[in-house]
Parts: sequence; structure tokens; C-alpha cells
Amino acid sequence: MSAVAAREVAPRGPTGPPAPSRAYLDALAARTRRRRAEHVPLASSHQGAPGHLSDAVAATLAGLEGDLGALAGTLFDLAEEAFEEHRSVAALALLLRRHGLAVETGTHGLATSLRAGLGRGGPTVAVLAEYDALPSIGHACGHNLIATAAVGAVLALAALPERDRPGRVLLLGTPAEEGSSGKELLARQGFFDGVDAAIMVHPFGYDVVDQPFLGRRQLVVTYRGVAAHAAAQPYLGRNALDAVALNYQAVALLRQHIPPSDRVHGVVREGGERPSVVPERASVEYYVRSAHAETLLDLSRRLEDVAHGVARATGTVAELTWDPLPFTLPVRTNDPLARRWVHHQGARGRTVLSRGVVPEELAASTDFGNVSARVPGIHPMIAVSAPDVALHTRAFAEAVASPAGLVAALDGAYGLAMTALDWLHDAELREAVAADFERAGGMLDVERYFSREDR
Repeated sequence: MSAVAAREVAPRGPTGPPAPSRAYLDALAARTRRRRAEHVPLASSHQGAPGHLSDAVAATLAGLEGDLGALAGTLFDLAEEAFEEHRSVAALALLLRRHGLAVETGTHGLATSLRAGLGRGGPTVAVLAEYDALPSIGHACGHNLIATAAVGAVLALAALPERDRPGRVLLLGTPAEEGSSGKELLARQGFFDGVDAAIMVHPFGYDVVDQPFLGRRQLVVTYRGVAAHAAAQPYLGRNALDAVALNYQAVALLRQHIPPSDRVHGVVREGGERPSVVPERASVEYYVRSAHAETLLDLSRRLEDVAHGVARATGTVAELTWDPLPFTLPVRTNDPLARRWVHHQGARGRTVLSRGVVPEELAASTDFGNVSARVPGIHPMIAVSAPDVALHTRAFAEAVASPAGLVAALDGAYGLAMTALDWLHDAELREAVAADFERAGGMLDVERYFSREDR
């Protein structure tokens, strides 16, 4: 090849995008270190369950370590995605039945749901399990550990004499948290009917009892215009792609004027067929997130205003499709229950951080928020990795599969079991839990929250 030819085919300029700066991440890490050094863990004023039960639960979990480790590994290897967790549910049911529990699967309209229970009446606490994985990167959110901790907690409680469980405990397996909202689909079919409180635990890079989880909605805006020849008669067209482009820019400008905890991020789904035809149809999809149900409602209305304003500006028609899959609400953390979790994790050698220590910018969404708007609940995070390892990465999946993952599952099982026992045994704690739930707004009509005309 000649020198001239070589110059013609050589790449010009940078061969790839520059790496994003870590300056902000480094600043957040420094702030977190300062806050951790000053942090005083939450304390509980409630007595909870009798002291001897903690030793019994710990001993049972120690004896279950082999079974639970095998379950965590099996689920990790299966790595089944949303609504397809058939073998994962079978593995959960097999272990539960082997230990004498009655199990139902495929109830309330979802083939991969699971239910098992202890007791017949009285106050009812549900321990929730998730077990779906992510495409390509498997259990990079650690749902196999969520399920293992929940199963471990219920098996530890099952080993106690019935007199030491003054109420009912349910293990509720909820599919499709990733990319959908299995809990909401199940709730609409009565899956959580009769439940008075709900608890679960999620892997993370920190031990933190109340990390923010944002509410999330999905919005597809489809613009319909008029097709025309883009060169000969463009004036006869009404360009749907122009509408999408203007919508995308308008939403970008809107971000300057929304609360810092709000998030809007989108992609163009359709943009026309070919440059010679004015596009008569184009669409854009957004994920819309906010830290409070009320602010999520307000942000939703503002996006609707943008969509219709753009339609008028471009001579197109806007069609809005909200929530093709059920929306998720922000998680409400019940303070009295959270304090009992902190207490019991202290017994396992973990110092659990309060809200505001870990950067609140590290916020995602979960369908547990919809449960916590119906009944009092907690969704604490338990450390399985170094703090700088992000969820939904291969590095986090490696941490989940490491020995630290099993330790976290066992510690999580202990915390869930003991928090459940505290709630069952301590009537004053139950009253405080109920009062805190009412102060937070009480039970929401979740299904109709964004469609009520009186809002």
C-alpha cells in the first residue's frame, strides 16, 4: 500500500470517546468517608423479641449454611430473567419442602411467583424474595442473595417452637423486579392481602438502612405528522421527527428546573424511514423518576405539558402512553422497623449507616416501593462489595458470587428473622410501626394514584 493510500485510510482524530472524569465520584467518596466517621447508628427504644430467640436463630442459620450456600450458587448459575425464573422457583420450592414447608408456586397470575407460610392467624409479616437476573450480566444486582436471605430467615423461624412465633410469617417470592414490576402485578391480584408488614434486604456496596429508591414511570410520546417529499414539497409535510427532536431538547431544558432528586432520561425509538420522506411518525421513550410520589406526579404533568406544547409548535399530534408496565413508587422506610434491623445487624458485626451518609445521588428504583405504600416495610441494603463497585456490573456479580456474598445472605437472613420476631412479639413496636406508616401518608391507592381526576 502506498503512503498516500495509507494516509487515506488512517483514522482521523480520537479513536474513541474520552473517559468521563472521576472528579465528582472522588468528591462523593471523600464526603462519604467524612460522614461515616461522624455517624452514630440508629438506636431502638423497643424491646423486641425475647433474648433467647436470637441464639436459636443464629444456631439454625449456622446449620443451614451449606443449604443456603448451595441455593445461592444454583440461582446465580441459572440467572433467569424476568418472568422466566421457572427453575429458580423450583430450586427455592425444593429446599423449602425438604425442610417441611408447604409451598405454592404460580399463584395470582404469575407463573413464577411463590408462597410459603408459618402460622395460621394473628399479625402477619411477609419476608419478600426476588430471584430474577439481568440480561447478559446475570445476577449483577444480587437477587440470588435476596432470595437466599429470605429463605434462610423463614427456615430459621420454622425451626422455632410455634409458641415463639405469635402470629403468621409468609415467604413471598416476587418475580420480575428487573425491567418490570412483578410486585405490583401480584398486588393487583391480591397477593399481599392480609399482610400487615413487609421486609426484605438487598445487596449493595454499603450497609445502609434507608438508601433512597426513586419512583419510576415510563412514558412513550409518539408524534404523528404528515408525510411529504422532503425535497420537492417539504412545505406540505408536518415533521414528526422535528417534534421528537424538539421534545428531547425541551425535556433537557426542563431538567434545570426540577428538584435535584428527579431524573428524566430517554431514547428515540422511531425517527422516520428515509431522508427523502418527511417523517409522519416518530417516538421518544423516557424513564421518569422522582424521590416522592407527589413530585413524581408533578413531573409527570410537566412532561405531558411539554409533549402537547411541542405538538402545537410543530403541527403534529402527540399520543402519550404512560406505564406500559406498572410504575414503581418511591420506597417508604418504616423508622421503628429500620431501627430493629440496625440493632440486629450490630449483633452480626455490621455498622449500618443511616440515610444521608451514602450519597443520595446513588439512587435507583424498585417495585418494593409499591409494597411500602400499601403496608409498613423496610428495604435495607447489605454490603457484599467494596463501596466503589456499582450494581449492574460484572464486578458486582463477582462480589455476589464470592464468599462475602454468602456471609451477607446469612447476616441478612438473621436480620430478617429477628426483625420479624420483634414485630410479632412486641405489641408496642407494632403500634409504633403503624403510627409511623400513617405519618408517612398511610395506605395509598397505588393502582389509581396517577389516574385520579381529583389530583
